[in-house]
Amino acid sequence: MEKIIPIQGKVAFTITLDPGVWIFDDRRVDLTTYFEGSQEKVDDLEVYKKSMSKHWDREIMEGAVFPPTLKTEKKFEKEKILTGTFGMPLKPFLKNAEIKEDAKSLLLVTTEGEVSMPLEVGQELILGFSKDGKPLLEDGPVYAFYGDGSNKHQPIKNIRSVAIK
Repeated sequence: MEKIIPIQGKVAFTITLDPGVWIFDDRRVDLTTYFEGSQEKVDDLEVYKKSMSKHWDREIMEGAVFPPTLKTEKKFEKEKILTGTFGMPLKPFLKNAEIKEDAKSLLLVTTEGEVSMPLEVGQELILGFSKDGKPLLEDGPVYAFYGDGSNKHQPIKNIRSVAIK
């Protein structure tokens, strides 16, 4: 089974996605809670600034040594990674591929056929890559969920490539 997914078509750069390394990416989202409630738009730079500020404040108050609470937090995060169900927003990868201005749609090529959608809908896709801490080996390597969660119980599976038309 192929684990690499190319993004091709009307893009300036054809890029490949490797879901096997996404578990280490800070942009990953927890799919067990992602579709609950409203999704707010997040400014990555602002999130980074806040996390660095929190870290700096902690170092000033507690010193550079890791207190027991920080060790517990790290253990909890590791456990979460080993047992969690995660996805990755497709939008940052599409941005890096630089979609051409005349592009109108996004096409998911699967082993069962093709699923076409308007580009605006495709840019909000979340690609699920892990279920209960395990990679999606049988019908993966990723599942596609619409950004609004309308297909969260029946995602698009067996995706082999993403084409911009």
